[in-house]
Amino acid sequence: MSLSVNLPSFTIGPDAYDEIGKYAGFAGNTVAIIGGETALAKSLDRLKPAIEKAGLTITTIEWYGGEASYGNIDRLVALEDVAKADMIFAVGGGRAIDTGKTVADNLSKPVFTFPTIASNCAPTSAVCILYYDNHESAGSYRIDAPAVHAFADTTIIAEAPEQYIWAGIGDALSKEVEASFSAQGRDLAYKNAMGVHIVQGTNERLMANGVEALAAAKKHELSPAIDNVILEILGTTSYTSVLVDHAYNGHFAHSFYYGVTVLPQGEKHLHGEIVSYGVLVVLQLAGETERLTRLRNFMIEVGLPTSLAALDITTEEDLALVLDKAMTTDHVDVSPFPIDRPMIEDAIKAVEALND
Repeated sequence: MSLSVNLPSFTIGPDAYDEIGKYAGFAGNTVAIIGGETALAKSLDRLKPAIEKAGLTITTIEWYGGEASYGNIDRLVALEDVAKADMIFAVGGGRAIDTGKTVADNLSKPVFTFPTIASNCAPTSAVCILYYDNHESAGSYRIDAPAVHAFADTTIIAEAPEQYIWAGIGDALSKEVEASFSAQGRDLAYKNAMGVHIVQGTNERLMANGVEALAAAKKHELSPAIDNVILEILGTTSYTSVLVDHAYNGHFAHSFYYGVTVLPQGEKHLHGEIVSYGVLVVLQLAGETERLTRLRNFMIEVGLPTSLAALDITTEEDLALVLDKAMTTDHVDVSPFPIDRPMIEDAIKAVEALND
């Protein structure tokens, strides 16, 4: 049986768009741009000249619809100016980019991504997180390979509100913990072993650079710390995401996020912000109290949530709804030992007790 490995390819820096011709020119002559409203407003003044310089023509510029939903995907797939383009450029944050990736996959067209914030690994991942129109999680849609190339203009990313790179740090903290815990004690095939191995040390690097990166982001300044954090968010974690099987690509931290999407609070708080709390629960389940303490101290330092109250989950009824949804996912099915709902409830209680 053949083995295919499709790793993320990306350019990160203030002149990233200058590389469009080099990495996208082979795919044809015409481009359909799909993006978020704010993202397009912030990027098009830099992106349009770069596209023209690369010798490409824009067939259409489309708002993605405000949610990465099948309804918006179907609408975009049906547009003639999207369908006739040689390639798709997906511009914005995670939901806009996942919409563009899924549209391209449905149309069998190459997709290139242009993140304007660094809040998650969507630009370089082969996984698309989709939602119902009511914003509740509809699960994931996996494409055969990540975007052909991602172009991350760090000038645009640095100009974005700092909350996005803050949430990106929160999301990136999950990959090392979840992949390692899921794979613990297992005889891993090549891709899985490489995926789990490559993410080791990510959290140490995020903790080493996170405070300085957020200080620079608050001032909207470029800095080596921001570059280092972006490389972890868009680089290391995506390598793992692309290499490992679904079974090792998440654990309760992401189940918890999916659970929170059933509440109105899921719209108020960012993906990585919610996931980061779930990382503490996974470390509690794993019995890794020393790592939990170090990570929790870092999260307190940068303002990531270490309590349910910080996510506005303040009643037992709300938590029950979150766990009802979380337990429908399969992320906890692959663990070093069987994990059931009472064990998760106990782990959450233990994490909450640390706030007393």
